[in-house]
Amino acid sequence: MWKIVCDRGRQWWEWHPEGGPEELIEKVEEARTHFEKNKYKQKHSSDQVLRTTALYRPFNEAYGMDDVTDYMKSLDKRLAQEDDGEKRHKTLLERSLARSVQYYRTLQMSDGHWPGDYGGPMFLLPGLIIVCYITETELDHETRKEMKRYLFNHQNEDGGWGLHIEAPSSMFGTAMNYVALRILGVDRDDSSAVAARNWILQRGGALGIPSWGKLYLAVLGLYHWDGLNPLTPEMWILPYWLPIHPGRFWCHCRIVYLPMSYLYGRRATAKETELIRELKEELYLDKFEEIDWNAQRENCCKEDIYTKRPKIQSWLWTILSWYEKFPIPGKSFFRRRALEETILQVKKEDEHTNFICIGPVNKVLNMLCCYFDDPRSEHFQKHIPRLKDYLWLAEDGMKMQGYNGSQLWDTAFAAQALCEAGSITRHHFPSTLQLAHHYLDIAQVREDIPQGERYYRHISKGAWPFSTRDHGWPISDCTAEGLKAVLSLEACGSIPKEQFFSHERLFDAVHVSLSLQNKDGGWATYENTRSYSWLEWINPSEVFGDIMIDYSCVECTSSSIQGLAAFRARHPGHRRAQVDTAIERGAQFIESIQRADGSWYGSWGVCFTYGTWFGVEGLVAAGRTFESCECLPKACHFLCSKQKSDGSWGESYLSCTEKVWMEAEQGQVVQTAWAVMALIKAIGASHSMWNETEENVHASHQVFHSSIRKGIDFLLSSQQENGDWPQQRISGVFNRNCMISYSNYRNIFPMWAIALYRSRFLEEI
Repeated sequence: MWKIVCDRGRQWWEWHPEGGPEELIEKVEEARTHFEKNKYKQKHSSDQVLRTTALYRPFNEAYGMDDVTDYMKSLDKRLAQEDDGEKRHKTLLERSLARSVQYYRTLQMSDGHWPGDYGGPMFLLPGLIIVCYITETELDHETRKEMKRYLFNHQNEDGGWGLHIEAPSSMFGTAMNYVALRILGVDRDDSSAVAARNWILQRGGALGIPSWGKLYLAVLGLYHWDGLNPLTPEMWILPYWLPIHPGRFWCHCRIVYLPMSYLYGRRATAKETELIRELKEELYLDKFEEIDWNAQRENCCKEDIYTKRPKIQSWLWTILSWYEKFPIPGKSFFRRRALEETILQVKKEDEHTNFICIGPVNKVLNMLCCYFDDPRSEHFQKHIPRLKDYLWLAEDGMKMQGYNGSQLWDTAFAAQALCEAGSITRHHFPSTLQLAHHYLDIAQVREDIPQGERYYRHISKGAWPFSTRDHGWPISDCTAEGLKAVLSLEACGSIPKEQFFSHERLFDAVHVSLSLQNKDGGWATYENTRSYSWLEWINPSEVFGDIMIDYSCVECTSSSIQGLAAFRARHPGHRRAQVDTAIERGAQFIESIQRADGSWYGSWGVCFTYGTWFGVEGLVAAGRTFESCECLPKACHFLCSKQKSDGSWGESYLSCTEKVWMEAEQGQVVQTAWAVMALIKAIGASHSMWNETEENVHASHQVFHSSIRKGIDFLLSSQQENGDWPQQRISGVFNRNCMISYSNYRNIFPMWAIALYRSRFLEEI
């Protein structure tokens, strides 16, 4: 039986041959069978391996949970006895909240965080499998078995794989996953392999794989290096003042292209094996040796193209290809210096993140660089055990996550939702709040990276990362949400004062937040914007958009405003003028980027419901009111115009890629919760607090109230008997075009929306 292993936020799955309770094993198998039967209809797993095992206390011990049996019985009894409609509704809300907290606390780990599925992209696991094959890093039998299960489960009906689990088939997804299956031991004549190979060959073979795929195949020896547009490592020894220096790129962009440029500069290629020779025949229509590889540099399958290359980029690639081909005086010297610099930067990224690295792509590529640098080195060996941090098991199989988890992010949101529930959690679930506070404590970054500027790193002392302190990369919205969560928990009455964060730690967080504000008044993600948007003209990736610099966005700006406003309320005297100015500039930025229809585009969630929730929250936190700020009523009218007849909101992930509202067929509980919270906060920012009996209530408020009530009723009716909500469509996004899972969202946000509705518009019971 698989067991989850957690230690100070680090989480992974291990196989234990002795097994677990028979009933547990049967339920997990039922979940696997159900997913496989419905995989073309419901492509998102429900994270049932975690959620099933968590309910078995002898198998997965309880962590000091409070006994709420009598409380839950009293709610059931009260609900059965009450006939009055409004009182019954209030009890129903309390019962729903209590059930949701009771269920969700079962998933909380002993250190206080909530683990969960953070998968979705279909190009991550193949990268890990390919690198393990090249470096001869062994994957045990059960892990390989579950990886194959995952790849088979997410193969589309046409035989291919998409960029992510809900996407149509692409050459990137299909060629990468085909190679991964063959490495895992799947025979070329297996029906799934045949279907995938047919998909590839019908589109001209793997010659048209996008640039990231070209690199993986080139290192395997399955694509000639001449077929790649140059990833010239000499870029890293240019003067930093140049706008095109990689240190000015968005951190994820530069940290991925860093190891890529080292591998390209070395023309690092694995030793040829029998499998490699077979794959050379399977992936192409022509003989490998007869292909004109130079003609493939800009060849990209039409199914994969999201960002089209401008001509200036083609000219640049041509110039760099000449540099690579022809003898130039001093080139060998510059190449040697560039390779020394890039491998230094790779190794420092490893050390600064405890060999986790910023994300899954550069994790395996950094490991690969260190292998080619010295396969016997201790540095390379330290990479291997931390591969586990990225693996996650669900009923659809073993996947590679988009980060080493979303521990801090989910815990910070969950903590705020629990605090909004008020007396329910304060009186009946205090240990849940205390554990969440503990995780926020151990996850905060306590020191800066040594010589951070030498490695292009922003200050980090006092920040919160997306996942764990080990990972350590500071992020503006994670820092803000972590700060808000700490302040909320410490105000709720369940945290002993001796465990409160010191003033210095809160001041450090505020210092990071203030330092991350951009010149436009907004906040980007990990760092300030360091260069210019015209760098997108040289975006080398065909499948992602807006990756070259760190852009200000509504989500990070809103979170940062909210965090600073919450801090100002607790410590009104600390850097007051700077905090006030930062909040006002941030609010003006949010107002400036609102779309004409009243929405905001969400860069990290699907999509306009997500962005609009953040837009409203940020403006309200900055002190804007419904009457004084036209953005708030516009946002409300936009949201109400998108509500379905059943009270829900449902938005397709295509909204992110197309940048216009794209309706989903069914209502989504997560998006409904975002919309409801936005409406509550917007109309709650009215000068005169409203209720249904006031004669001077604006007519539009009544419409908005009706929308809120219908949305709440949808959430109540969608809740399952055990307190969970159903997993529906994918809800996260990055780089405009790739979707990613947030499996805890289905618990956090409906719970939060119901708690907010109950605390703001109904009398406390």
